[in-house]
Amino acid sequence: MPSDSDLCELHRREGRLDEAAAHGRRAVALDPDDAACWYNLGVVLYDRLEVAASISCERRAVRLRPDWPGPHFELAEGLLLSGQWDEGWREYEWRWRLRGVPPLVPPSLLTRGGSSAPRPWDGHPLPEGTLLLVADQGFGDTIQFARYLPMAASLCANLVVACSPEILPVIRALPGGHRIVTDWEEVPPFDAYAALSGLPGLFGTGIDTVPPPLPGLRAEPERVERWTERLDGLLPRGYRRVGLVWAGRPTHGNDRNRSLPLARLAPFFALEKTALVSLQKGPAQAEAARYYGTAPLVDLGPELESFADTMAVLGQLDHVVCVDTAVAHLAGAMGRPTALLLPYAPDWRWLLGCGGTPWYPTVTLHRQPAPGRWDEAIRGAVAAVAGGRIRASGRPSRR
Repeated sequence: MPSDSDLCELHRREGRLDEAAAHGRRAVALDPDDAACWYNLGVVLYDRLEVAASISCERRAVRLRPDWPGPHFELAEGLLLSGQWDEGWREYEWRWRLRGVPPLVPPSLLTRGGSSAPRPWDGHPLPEGTLLLVADQGFGDTIQFARYLPMAASLCANLVVACSPEILPVIRALPGGHRIVTDWEEVPPFDAYAALSGLPGLFGTGIDTVPPPLPGLRAEPERVERWTERLDGLLPRGYRRVGLVWAGRPTHGNDRNRSLPLARLAPFFALEKTALVSLQKGPAQAEAARYYGTAPLVDLGPELESFADTMAVLGQLDHVVCVDTAVAHLAGAMGRPTALLLPYAPDWRWLLGCGGTPWYPTVTLHRQPAPGRWDEAIRGAVAAVAGGRIRASGRPSRR
């Protein structure tokens, strides 16, 4: 028979948070010296947005098992979500010790130089050496943390960025002329290395010192011209252009909470003088074929071959409405007005309670007031879009 601690986690995964919390509290009462009980309870309390209590549980788990990475990482998420970034960044480094997380750099690259093996970068100047920065997490994380590249480049002129081929168009579009590699075999000899996601901590970022989004991020001019012509031929002139993304990658650990069906966005379907542009990719893209609404909807999903295309399209839109995916980061980084729909317990980067974010000044946050309740968040996003200005040409002017 499953223990109360096991039932806590099982019910949490099913979204039965009240039952999960009840089992979790019973587990710690029965065995207060079991770190796993405190850890599981802390996770479910985070999902219930009882963040202070979650932090307290994870601290208890850390005291009982100081070398266990799980509670340290959950503690980091609670601290970062609640704005306690100084300690949060330190705890965030425990992610490298989580089970199944591969090393940042293949060990073979760290031993090929003989006695002078590359070392983890500590954030200090490296005037004569080469620094390897690795885009280590998802696409959205890479876009978010790429803003630190100019800061790193000011401390090390020889900068190499390792990223996946999919995110290459975004990194390549940045000014600076950094060397970019998409295969480990292309990495030149380097003296130090760091994760892109570790740079906020290395630079001591606080809520009031977040660097501005990616400077000068622009789509390729030829691609912009092609998509301008394409959208002008598809959309009514003089209509507000609103991009939509309603679902993320199904394999994401929190996708059940962050994604929603296209039909839930029905309030946008009735907006007057508005044309909807689907940027949705993946399995949820098929829902666009079943769309019925007053506002015309154009499905661009099949035509968006890369982030290079997405950037070009984003520049033609008046507003973007999306769930917590890479498109939200890309639109925010490009300075596009964006309404972001967030689940009740959001990812740590969106903080608590605020309607905006220090990471992206043009993004407004629209939060569920309770788990699964999208209506209020959607109404707020509709108001943000309806209150936005429509340019006379029907699309944003070129910069």
